[in-house]
Amino acid sequence: MKDADRAEGEQVPERGIGLSRRSLLKAMLAGAAAPALSKTGWGRAAARNPLYFPPTIYGGNVSLTCAPAQANLGGGHISNVLAYNGTFPAPTLAVRKGQFVNVVLHNGLAQETITHWHGMIVDEQNDGGPHMAIPPNGSHSYSYPVVNRAGLNFYHPHPHRLTGEQVCLGLAGALIVRDAEEDALGLPGSLYSGAPPLSVPRARATPFSSKYEVPLILRDANFDGSGNLRYNPGGNGFFGDTPLVNGTIEATLSVDASVYRFRVLNGSNARVMRLALSNGSMFRLIGNDGGLLEFGSQVGTFVIGPGERLDVLVDFRGYAVGTSVMLRDLDANWDLIEFLVTSSHAEGNIPSGRLSTIERLANPVRTRTFEFEGMNKVNGRSFDMNRIDFQVPFGEVERWILTTRGTAPHPVHIHGASFQVRSRTGGRGQVFPWETGWKDTVLLLDAETVEVLIRFDRQAYYSGPQRYVIHCHKLEHEDAGMMSNFVVN
Repeated sequence: MKDADRAEGEQVPERGIGLSRRSLLKAMLAGAAAPALSKTGWGRAAARNPLYFPPTIYGGNVSLTCAPAQANLGGGHISNVLAYNGTFPAPTLAVRKGQFVNVVLHNGLAQETITHWHGMIVDEQNDGGPHMAIPPNGSHSYSYPVVNRAGLNFYHPHPHRLTGEQVCLGLAGALIVRDAEEDALGLPGSLYSGAPPLSVPRARATPFSSKYEVPLILRDANFDGSGNLRYNPGGNGFFGDTPLVNGTIEATLSVDASVYRFRVLNGSNARVMRLALSNGSMFRLIGNDGGLLEFGSQVGTFVIGPGERLDVLVDFRGYAVGTSVMLRDLDANWDLIEFLVTSSHAEGNIPSGRLSTIERLANPVRTRTFEFEGMNKVNGRSFDMNRIDFQVPFGEVERWILTTRGTAPHPVHIHGASFQVRSRTGGRGQVFPWETGWKDTVLLLDAETVEVLIRFDRQAYYSGPQRYVIHCHKLEHEDAGMMSNFVVN
């Protein structure tokens, strides 16, 4: 596509992946002349790298191939990665509620794999649980209607004992759902202008075209002596010494003096992040894992565990050209990404009043307790692929109590349904604003107990009992066996 053919506001990817031999040589030569990788804490880097935007695939008909590739992480830093369709991070998939998603997954890895649609409400066949893993050169077909409300979900591998490695080496991408309720709010940016037809005849990959809505996939990384991504987990998970945002080292984003919507995913294997803006400004929180909240709120700092998502607005109106604001991880003392005001153009608004109507779950008919113990057990047992640990009826509200017995944090993720957080006792002792509404992952720190209400609703296309898992989303805990099979019927 020529630059002249791009829609107004459409952003051109700043770097490539799956490079040609000539481009790879140029990038390697540029990297040799570049300054050493900065692993320092706060302070503007001498030269930061433009934030990369993975291509966006609009519509639900997609072919995905996971295979080795090479990526330029910025500044000429070339790394071997694992990638979906040669892209690191993976392509952003954009769909609307009511569309059908049809995906064919091809395994080009030397290991078995399977792709899980984290946050999506789907049946067992489409969930991508570990028992659905396919061998090298195998394939798996998904076909499901989008029943989720608007929100940021994501997709990543879920093969037993291999999830941590495959995600760390690059296999993860965003999945954004739109609906009419969100359309009506006039939020900054939009993957679609207006409401497109539910049937999109052919998926297409283009640069991310929403100037004022930006996906931010946060994670940490380690590198070997050749500069390639390295998976070297420790005793309690993988912790990298270098932050990446959308696969970019020392990322920067040029912004107008306008309102921006940032769709934030903690894509780390194990790292919990405490996010804040360097100038002390507040975020306007409007959504989380399960989509829009009922009302927005002003929040200065977020604690976000692996697998959790945030939907926030940042108001740059009134900032002078040349102003630099960092998104920081306060716990790691990292500047994750710089927002550099380069234009005085101002637009956008922050909606007030009700954002969404959310059904409140109530009157649970039973209670279940789940203890996350050590690094590999749920309720005293490690995961067995062939063992079903409990059964849940469709359509009934249940109270699930999630508690820790050491080696927290444990970000607990439940497949097959969203839930509502009712209380947290011990530890931090409160439910935070970003934990209201609907969730699919909730963070437990040491000595914490979280109570949630959950209901599994049978969708029209479901056939028979559905098998799901509950597990710790610290991926090394998951791989070690901190996961439990259950059946809904």
